[in-house]
Amino acid sequence: MNIKPIRTEKDYEIAIKRLEKIFDASPDSKEGDEAEILSILIDSYENQHYPIEAPDPIEAIKIRMEEMNIKQKDLVGIIGGKSRVSEVLNRKKKLTVDMIRGIEKTLNLSASVLVHNYKLRIKT
Repeated sequence: MNIKPIRTEKDYEIAIKRLEKIFDASPDSKEGDEAEILSILIDSYENQHYPIEAPDPIEAIKIRMEEMNIKQKDLVGIIGGKSRVSEVLNRKKKLTVDMIRGIEKTLNLSASVLVHNYKLRIKT
């Protein structure tokens, strides 16, 4: 086992290739230990060099709706009336605290995701 920190893109590629070779190793073997350590190093490098931005609140809602097979009409009463749901999902109105509470409970989305600022569509 010759493990070292991943500092460059070349180091990263080498680590990925090695992990691919030993990925299915038994957890209680030398290669299993190596795979676990490489996974941690690769994850750290990716988080530092390829961060994934969280979706804005409206995108998060839409993603969760799709995952849960929920339609826009299913949010009536949670966000407000039919027109209010449409306005929020089309970025014409901002989420309120009461809406965020309802969405958090119904869609199991963290309020910390829903409170982020996002741009409204400009009326033309």
